[in-house]
Amino acid sequence: MLMKKVMPNISATKFATKSRLHFFSLFEKLHNAKKITLTFFAFIFWGSLLAQTKEDTAYKKVIEQRCVKIVDVLGINKKNKYKKVHQLIAQQYYSLNTIHNNYSSALVQIKSKQISNEENTLALQNAENLKKSALQKLHLSFVKTLNKKLSPIQVEKVKDGMTYSVVPKTWAAYKEMLPNLTQEQKDKMYAWLVEARELAMDEGSSEKKHAVFGKYKGKINNYLSAAGYDMKKEGEEWAKRIKETKQTQN
Repeated sequence: MLMKKVMPNISATKFATKSRLHFFSLFEKLHNAKKITLTFFAFIFWGSLLAQTKEDTAYKKVIEQRCVKIVDVLGINKKNKYKKVHQLIAQQYYSLNTIHNNYSSALVQIKSKQISNEENTLALQNAENLKKSALQKLHLSFVKTLNKKLSPIQVEKVKDGMTYSVVPKTWAAYKEMLPNLTQEQKDKMYAWLVEARELAMDEGSSEKKHAVFGKYKGKINNYLSAAGYDMKKEGEEWAKRIKETKQTQN
């Protein structure tokens, strides 16, 4: 009888011991799994952060090089002034990038929401309005500061530098192609090109900058066509004159 009483106790003890060992083993596995999971997500997080840092570094390098090209043609001899103008233009690029990135993020968030077409349209319009307002304020502040630090001619060069010199190149091309333009036509066309430049300065990519100019070039061509110019014919004759000039020079 004693053995019968003792045996269950021994069995229970072994069972309890095995259960505890199993529990601690399971706990250790879960703990290790948790550590592995946390390590994995930490790796993903830091990897993403590192990629973003590399991307930011690459972007800043491009901007720095672009700013050097813009400032180098301004004829600034004082190093301190050169540095300040360089920093001003670089900061403008960074601020523009932030506004456009925020707008892109807003669009993604709006599209991810389950809302009606009417609400979606309203949200998109609000995001667009916020972007335009931010760009306008930034533009006015930037140009105002430029005018304080630089001469009118230097300010023009900065604006052209930020828009790939489309205005002087396009203006020269129009004058060569259409030598008989009236002063009124010239003034109107040039004013449109300058207006396009002000808008293009605030765009976030070369494609969008050129798209702004493309829109205004279309406006100018329509204006000239209404004034009696056959733009296709004028372009062909201009190309012919350029070819003849090259042949003469050779």
